[in-house]
Amino acid sequence: MIEHVYERARRAPGIARTVVLTDDRRIFDAVEAFGGSVEMTPAECASGTDRIAYAAKHWDAAAVVNVQGDEPLIDPEAVGLVAQHLLDHPEVPMVTLAVPAEAEERNDPNAVKVVTDREGYALYFSRSRIPYPRHPESEVARMPLKHIGLYGYQRQTLLDLASLPTTPLEEAEALEQLRALENGIRIRVLVTSRPSPGVDTRADLERVERLLQSGE
Repeated sequence: MIEHVYERARRAPGIARTVVLTDDRRIFDAVEAFGGSVEMTPAECASGTDRIAYAAKHWDAAAVVNVQGDEPLIDPEAVGLVAQHLLDHPEVPMVTLAVPAEAEERNDPNAVKVVTDREGYALYFSRSRIPYPRHPESEVARMPLKHIGLYGYQRQTLLDLASLPTTPLEEAEALEQLRALENGIRIRVLVTSRPSPGVDTRADLERVERLLQSGE
């Protein structure tokens, strides 16, 4: 799986370098075996944000895109979209992606939902359905957004975020992006029509394996 993620991220436009960060020697060895770039990070890194911030301290990069290892079908163009937005808008601290949620995802806690303000910045992320469809006929109720776990950070924003303690909403929902919102860090949400199936459950893994075998 990690090789699929790596190769798709490497093909993204606007990406200068692709590297796998891990504290697991098995993953390190697997990445080296297929010729990828990999760095070891301390096991004490509590989250992906902490892990990438640890490594980014030593990088000469204005911005960083974090692609999670459970996104083997991530669209390279989507990664490039986030990277380009960071470069074109250095005033934007964080960028992420969302797609229209499928009907079966709207009440699935493994499919994280997001609501935005009128400028496209995240108001909240939740494992619950948001917004609540009090008026089901409204456009926003008919087209809720599912968050795609891909983040772009301006380098200083990443370092600042990793230095902050966990927050109540982050702990309640088990969503680390809420740490940014609770500390006033704005997150720009780019909406794309291309879904990217992640792997959160055994059923997800089986579905993705079928898609990879079919060449999609």
